Amino acid sequence: MTNKALSIFNQLRPVTVGFDNVFDHFERMFDDDFRAISNMPAFPHYNIVKNDKNKYDIEIALAGYNKKDIEVNLEDGVLSIKSKKEEKEDTKDGEIIHKGIAKRYFSKSFTIADDVEVKGAELKDGLLRVSLERIVPESKKPRTIDIK
Repeated sequence: MTNKALSIFNQLRPVTVGFDNVFDHFERMFDDDFRAISNMPAFPHYNIVKNDKNKYDIEIALAGYNKKDIEVNLEDGVLSIKSKKEEKEDTKDGEIIHKGIAKRYFSKSFTIADDVEVKGAELKDGLLRVSLERIVPESKKPRTIDIK
């Protein structure tokens, strides 16, 4: 972890309660695995869209892919979207002379907060949309505390 990141966490810890797991998560992100993100391939391109206060969509451009070619998994707070290994492609109309449409193996992962649920995934017109919703429990909603 970098000294700069360490100093930020050390400054925040005295003024927070119950966020140890958040700080631990960010500390892990600064390990060598997190630095590899700068070398992560750009394929496939994606958007993260905030639709309203608690609803999000992850949109991934997947032209040429079928829903049977893609896996979407959620495990331990990590949403993984990847293609299945490419099998020999059947061509109905003949032999492919030039292949310019990328249909290669890919894997993308997103860390999802504990209070965010994956509501579903849909592949339509070459765009995979994974819908997410932040579920705010009653205990975390704003309230007024009575003084006795």
